[in-house]
Amino acid sequence: MADSIIELSERRGIEQGARRTSIESTIAILNTRFSDTDADTLTTALEAIEDLNRLKKLNLEASLVESFRAFQERLQA
Repeated sequence: MADSIIELSERRGIEQGARRTSIESTIAILNTRFSDTDADTLTTALEAIEDLNRLKKLNLEASLVESFRAFQERLQA
């Protein structure tokens, strides 16, 4: 039983780390691509997303969207 608790804690830690990395990467991409905006204002909204797959998708979209506003719209969807 103790092993399963430890394993669960490790999985949660790994997922939290992956979420944090995805959020930081997304903000960095947006700040680089759209330097005339303050992408850091989106940090709270990104942190509210618990679904790691959605965060990963948003990270990819940050690289592909045509504008900062387009990313904001995808974030709100």
